[in-house]
Amino acid sequence: MSSPLRKINVPEKRIGNYLLPPGIDIFERGWLSANNIFLFGNDDVSLVDTGYCAHQQMTVDLVFNALKQHGLKTLNKVVNTHLHSDHCGGNAALSEQFDCEIWIPKAEAVAVQNWDESLLSFQQLGQECPRFTHHALLVPGEEIILGPYRWQILAAPGHDNHSIMLYQEQHQILISADALWEEGFGVIFPELWGEGGFEEVAQTLELIEGLPVALVIPGHGKPFTDVKKSIETAKSRLDYLSSDADRNARHGAKVLLKYKLLEWRNQELAKVNQWISGTPAMEGIRQQMNLGVEEFQAWLVQALVKSKAATIEKDHLINLD
Repeated sequence: MSSPLRKINVPEKRIGNYLLPPGIDIFERGWLSANNIFLFGNDDVSLVDTGYCAHQQMTVDLVFNALKQHGLKTLNKVVNTHLHSDHCGGNAALSEQFDCEIWIPKAEAVAVQNWDESLLSFQQLGQECPRFTHHALLVPGEEIILGPYRWQILAAPGHDNHSIMLYQEQHQILISADALWEEGFGVIFPELWGEGGFEEVAQTLELIEGLPVALVIPGHGKPFTDVKKSIETAKSRLDYLSSDADRNARHGAKVLLKYKLLEWRNQELAKVNQWISGTPAMEGIRQQMNLGVEEFQAWLVQALVKSKAATIEKDHLINLD
């Protein structure tokens, strides 16, 4: 399990030179669990994204603490920017605890209603997510009340072609999910299964560039205010990945194994290799790279070691933070 989460808002709620408006708390969760945004007003209390299932009790405790701190009774709704397991793994636990509504991107409605493993990403990526039920849909172009503010729902394809972002025009805040981080963006997964994602990432970055944004709250990493610099970094990263399809595939494989290792912390190499060979996305990457099964497993493990993301001791792969 990764290190304890940190509540990153200092008492005066300043992020750089940006004064965070009232009714917003931000919790940085690291990489196994996506950041949570707790929004509270007189008529609504909402949480954007809920972390990974291995941290679901931590997420419930975090919400309880926030409710108590602000003198609130309950959580009204959960909003998921997209349905990767690190963003929605706490949905079921929060729904059970608070009987709150769950809002998901419109394009995921059928997949969630039928809990269709062929459409949902969890099995494909070798991850887990307890089943949950949705109550309402996030439709790009429409608006939603979160806490005391009205937010625009924006389509954000690329990392996930069903993903959305949330934009608060009055205070120029963008909840960007994994479409934009301070130094890049999330893995372009659609490219790994032939759906296309490079052009979609470019379109999403162009959309962000056209908005007046003073603060970005990303899916992972700390909130930031130098949006121009981050977009330039992201564009450079996109150029690098899109210039070689295998480069994006190799990056995706390393990220997926590192993510799983964050959950395991320490795992036998035999079980690591079993997970690699049993994960559909990994098999697709192996075939794209034209490597044999054992050759691909050996390359991937050594790639993590070489990048100092892991080490090997006594036939175990051990996470390095």
